[in-house]
Amino acid sequence: MKLDYKIQYSKRKTLNISVERDRSIIVRAPENLSTERIDEIVHSKKNWIKDKINHAQKYPVDFKAKEFISGEALLYLGRNYQLLVVEEDFEGIKFNQSFSISKSNQNNANQLFKEWYLAKALEKIKPLAQKYAANLGVKYNECKTSEMKYRWASCTPKNNILFNWRIIKSPIYVLEYLVVHELAHLIEQNHTPEFWNIVSIQVPNYEKAKKWLKEKGQLLEIDF
Repeated sequence: MKLDYKIQYSKRKTLNISVERDRSIIVRAPENLSTERIDEIVHSKKNWIKDKINHAQKYPVDFKAKEFISGEALLYLGRNYQLLVVEEDFEGIKFNQSFSISKSNQNNANQLFKEWYLAKALEKIKPLAQKYAANLGVKYNECKTSEMKYRWASCTPKNNILFNWRIIKSPIYVLEYLVVHELAHLIEQNHTPEFWNIVSIQVPNYEKAKKWLKEKGQLLEIDF
C-alpha cells in the first residue's frame, strides 16, 4: 500500500502519526528528523494506518442541511432542542429549553447559530480547561474555539489548546474528556500507557466519552 502523507515539523521531541477524518495522513515530526527516517517509521506503521483509513468514521457523512424552520431539532450538550421561528423581532439566538430565532433573521440563521455555538463552546470549555490544568499542574497559553475541519481538538507546539466548536453539541462528559486529553499532551506528547493513565485519573469514564464520539461523532459533522 502506497502511503501519501504530509509532514509537519516542529520543536517536538517525538514523531506522531494521525489519520484525519478525511483519511489524510499527517506526520508531526521533530525538526532534525530526516525524511528517510520519517518514511521508514511511517511504513513500519502501515497496518495501523490502513485500519484507521478504513474505519467507517473516517468517511464523510452526508446529511441534509437544516432549513431552520419551526419544529426542527438542534443538538446542544448531548440533547436535541426544538427550534421555534417567531414573529418577535430580536437579534441573534434565544435559548431556554428550546431555541428561538426571529423570522426576520431566518435567512441568516446558519451564521447566527454558528456564532452562538462558538461562543457557548468557549463559555463551557474555558472553565474546564482552567480546572483540569490546575489539577494536572500544567499551564497552557491560550484556549480557543474555532473551525477545525478534521479534528475535535488540538494541543499546539506553542502550548495552545484549540477546540472544534462542534463539540459543544456533545454531552459535558465528552467535553471534559477532550479538554483533559489535550492538557495531558502537555505532560506526555504521545498516546502511551502513561498518557492514558493521566487521562483516566482525571476522567474515570473517559472510555464512555470515547465511545460516544465513535458512535455519534458523525452527528457533530453537520453544522447544525
